[in-house]
Amino acid sequence: MKHLPFLFLLAIGLILSACSSASLSPSTLPAVESTAIPPTQPPALPTKASAAQPVQPTAAQALQLPELTDSQGVVTVIVKPLDLNSSQDTLSFEISLETHSVDLSMDLATLATLTTDNGQSVQAAVWDAPLGGHHVSGTLSFPASVEGKAILDGASKLTLIIKDVDAPERVFAWDLN
Repeated sequence: MKHLPFLFLLAIGLILSACSSASLSPSTLPAVESTAIPPTQPPALPTKASAAQPVQPTAAQALQLPELTDSQGVVTVIVKPLDLNSSQDTLSFEISLETHSVDLSMDLATLATLTTDNGQSVQAAVWDAPLGGHHVSGTLSFPASVEGKAILDGASKLTLIIKDVDAPERVFAWDLN
C-alpha cells in the first residue's frame, strides 16, 4: 500500500512523457514552408556609354507633378494634376473635397484660376463632379492656351488658386523644372 501513490505518480509521469514525445515527433509537427529571402543584387554600375550620355527626362516625365493637399477650415481639398503633358486642349486636375460639416454644392469652375510665372492666367472652364454632399471628387479643367499661346510654354511654376471653399483662398503651386 505504501507503494501505491508512488506507482500512481510513476504511471502518470510515463503517460505524460509518452504524450509529450509523441506530440513533438517530426511526423506530427505542422509543415512549415521555408521562405528564404533571395539575395539582393548590387545595382548595375554605369558603363562608359551610359555615363557619357546622360539621360534627359522626356516632357511627359518632366511634368509628373505631385498631389497636393490643403486642410484649411473644415474642408480638405486634394489636388492631383492630370496629363499636363498632352497636346490636348485642356489642362485637368483631379480634385477631392472632404468634410463632415459643410455642403459641397459649389461649382469650382467659378472659383478656380490657373496661373503661371510667365504671366499667363486662365479661369477654369469645367467642374465635372456631382454637386452636394460631404465627399465630392471630380475633374477641374482649364483651357490649355490663351489667345493661341500655350499656358505652359516657358513657364517654370504653375499655380492653382481656389477661392471661397471654407477658406478665403487655397493655393496649390508646382515647380515645372
